[in-house]
Amino acid sequence: MPETEARLYGLAPGVPYAEALIDGLARRLPAEDPVAWARVTIFANSGRMRRRIREVLDAGPPRLLPRLRLISDLSDDPGFPQIPPALPPLHLRLDLAELILQLIERDPDQAPRAAAFQLADSLAALIDEMHGQGVGVEALAELDVGAFAEHWKRGRAIVEAAFTHFGARPGELPGPEARLRRVVEALTRRWEKEPPEGPVVIAGSTGSRGPSNLLLQAVARLPQGYVVLPGYDFDQPGPVWAALDATLQGEDHPQFRFRALMRALDVQPADVRRWSEAPAPAPEGNRLISLALRPAPVTDQWRAEGRHLSGIAEATDRLTLLEAPSQRAEAAAIALRLRQAVEDGQAAALITPDRMLTRRVAAALQRWGIEPDDSAGEPLHQAAPGRFLRHVAALWLAPPDLPALLTLLKHPLTVSTDGLRGPHLRWTRELELWLRREAVARPEGADLIRWAARSRTDDGRRDWADWLAGLLAEVRPGGAVSLEAHIARHMALACALAAGPAARGTGRIWEGRAGEAAQVAMADLAAASGRGGALLARDYLSLLQSHLGARTVQDPNRPHPGVMIWGTLEARVQSAELTILAGLNDGTWPDLPGPDTWLNRQMRAEAGLLLPDRRIGLAAHDFQMAVAAPEVMLTRATRNEEAETVPSRWLNRLVNLLDGIGPESAGALERMRGRGRRWLALAGEIDRPAAPEPPVRRPSPRPPVAARPRELAVTRITTLIRDPYAIYAQYILRLRPLAPLAPAADARLRGTALHRIMEAFIACREDWQGDDAAARDRLSEIGWQVLREATPLPSMQALWHARLMAVADRLIAGEMVRLAEGTPVLTERSGHVDLAGLDFRLTAKPDRIDRLVDGRYTILDYKSGKPPTDNEVKHFEKQLPLQGAMLERGGFAAIGTGDLAGLGYIGLSVAGGDRMLKLEDEDGRLPDVTWERLHELIARYRRPTQGYTAIRAAQMTNFAGDYDHLARFGEWNLTEDPAPEPVGPDEEAAP
Repeated sequence: MPETEARLYGLAPGVPYAEALIDGLARRLPAEDPVAWARVTIFANSGRMRRRIREVLDAGPPRLLPRLRLISDLSDDPGFPQIPPALPPLHLRLDLAELILQLIERDPDQAPRAAAFQLADSLAALIDEMHGQGVGVEALAELDVGAFAEHWKRGRAIVEAAFTHFGARPGELPGPEARLRRVVEALTRRWEKEPPEGPVVIAGSTGSRGPSNLLLQAVARLPQGYVVLPGYDFDQPGPVWAALDATLQGEDHPQFRFRALMRALDVQPADVRRWSEAPAPAPEGNRLISLALRPAPVTDQWRAEGRHLSGIAEATDRLTLLEAPSQRAEAAAIALRLRQAVEDGQAAALITPDRMLTRRVAAALQRWGIEPDDSAGEPLHQAAPGRFLRHVAALWLAPPDLPALLTLLKHPLTVSTDGLRGPHLRWTRELELWLRREAVARPEGADLIRWAARSRTDDGRRDWADWLAGLLAEVRPGGAVSLEAHIARHMALACALAAGPAARGTGRIWEGRAGEAAQVAMADLAAASGRGGALLARDYLSLLQSHLGARTVQDPNRPHPGVMIWGTLEARVQSAELTILAGLNDGTWPDLPGPDTWLNRQMRAEAGLLLPDRRIGLAAHDFQMAVAAPEVMLTRATRNEEAETVPSRWLNRLVNLLDGIGPESAGALERMRGRGRRWLALAGEIDRPAAPEPPVRRPSPRPPVAARPRELAVTRITTLIRDPYAIYAQYILRLRPLAPLAPAADARLRGTALHRIMEAFIACREDWQGDDAAARDRLSEIGWQVLREATPLPSMQALWHARLMAVADRLIAGEMVRLAEGTPVLTERSGHVDLAGLDFRLTAKPDRIDRLVDGRYTILDYKSGKPPTDNEVKHFEKQLPLQGAMLERGGFAAIGTGDLAGLGYIGLSVAGGDRMLKLEDEDGRLPDVTWERLHELIARYRRPTQGYTAIRAAQMTNFAGDYDHLARFGEWNLTEDPAPEPVGPDEEAAP
């Protein structure tokens, strides 16, 4: 080949790139020269490509190794001292974040503060891209933005200012891409004068970015330069290549980058020669895919060329098309196919950009103890050290609530010093139960110390509580401080929590690969601590999460060697016997370009920057290479969690082509789908239960009489009537629902708070009695005080307080009347009465009992909802009638025996109102009738034949109890008869 002619070579899709690269070099280098290999320089496009080439070279035969370099390493090449060094990306990011935070403080409408670091990332990438593509600030200034919206004008102005200030500072360049372009330009000029003595090879690069494109052009023009293009389509005819020249729409075509490189080198597609004689695994498949991926202006060629396409059966016999009804079914079928590959000793690779899908497949593979080798690794912010560091940093946002505190205390790195972890976990669990019983929403140091003081023996928990309370006391949310101050206090607290009380060191926070990566990440952050300006705690947490999330951790000791999960880039580097291309839906593969924050598509095109379609074209090229493997499974889910999905444009083209060019191809497509349906059916059989057990009948356990409760509160009598099984579970099995970690701001919590408000309001009646304005102010003040203690959510505090004040006038007016008629003599005080002959005690704690001026009593109950109707009181809601009966029988020691004047409800909500019950009806006097029926009810449950039926008398079909899951509600319904069953010792004889 003449020295002036550009040297472009290609390898067809599916050809193992690294093996073919070394084979082609071996054919071109003189075998008699033992040092010929040592004079070769190979520039790889990625670290994975370089490692794979080294593995092929190490496999033999013995030879001197060539120099293996990365294209990106040229940005750090010390051989160009005249070019300023590149500013570390983190430094530029912090500088830009400081600028954006200042803009947000001046005009908060521009963006939320939490987005500052994300905006800084995108702005830094844009500045680096402008330098890499050789686009100066003058290109932005020349853009005509008069017809654009105001935010595009503002975005351009910010980019101009940032590029001018941060991109043109003397002594440093804004990023590695900027220096890489400078180095490549200098290296090109050097090679023009002094070409390298040995061969120079570009391996794996498509020249998609400015600096790499310049390097490919420079190497292609060298006398001994070789550019070996991966996945070059030798089956694509000349008119199709010409169509890529005729329109910018070709950006999304897989071969568009190669055509752009040819135009720059004045090379025609026919001039690109095969680098190696290694055949493609499926040449018929390559021709089929090439035809399917023709650019839109020439897809009419499907009819002309499709009918002459040969080898369709051979091309499709290696393909399986799996169209799953859901993402879960897709993952299950993929996992099963990978399991079969392991059984057959077949190397298999799953390729998809959908990380959620890869996690689902990895979880499904755990069924068989298979852990795939995931090339992407685990993001550092999701690894144990990353999560621990984020939990600790979040403490400065606000005092931790109970879930946040327990999450931190139960983390595997908290108190990870040998010998301290066991007691720490035991005390944490005991503390959790106590805090949940006490309904402490935001534990403070005093709560921890109070818990420890309850222990009769000092087993070390008091020192542990003092240590933890001291650490929490040091965390005080405040204003903005420097990044250096954030890092210092963050690391001090993290190390102290990891070490434990009275322990030295840092526990195990920096151990293992993840710990080492976290330590390096925090060291890098500390090295840039002089930048960023003053940051709030939430700014620092946002920075920390994105900083850790940009790094990954891999454990090479755990994965299965024959099951790999690759990103789309790995298809260029490695090959497998079975390749599964998954998640083939538009929006996933390819990932649709998102909106640009700073420049729209037209502005980018006019400025000479990369268009969003470039990413689609690169993804298409990765697809074309991956689908050329010896055996391929193409999978997609026809529906996601929200709606039906749209097939990937490449899969759609392939299906439409096969379905439309003739009966033979349509049959081949049906066979592809049939193989996919088979794997779906097999995956479905795995999760199908063998033989479902017969559903249980409606339970009605009959425990021994001696085990049955001998004491109940009046509020539980309603439960005994409606859902006796709940009484059985709570008082006989002694199962009690655990209080929620974070008390939900629900109707129950609101009702409890309103009861406390009214109790405190009535207790201070001397301060406001007779003065409506004073009463309203006092009610509002007490309301705020109680609601702040009840829920930590300011929104719920304000909402509930507003609802309280909406009925304040009615409440105050009612209280004025009630206080004029009598005086509260008992509030929230317990009482009891024994039922004669039944060995049973009834207890009660009335909300309020008033003594009237005539000496009689009125019992009142606060209702945060709608008070029960007369029929509900008569049949189910026995609380007030039973309290009245207890009063008349001396059940309350503070009052003694008294005459009942009335029973009533005080409504505390807009929906409810005050209502007095009728003491007399056609059945007789309400308290007396209710008391008699209580005797009958309790006597019935003193019989061993009486069972505790589940949901015996639900008022509504959506009745929900705390023990429904224990009763297996759902296997039976409310219309079924109960199934009495003795529990415990043999059933006793009925009295």
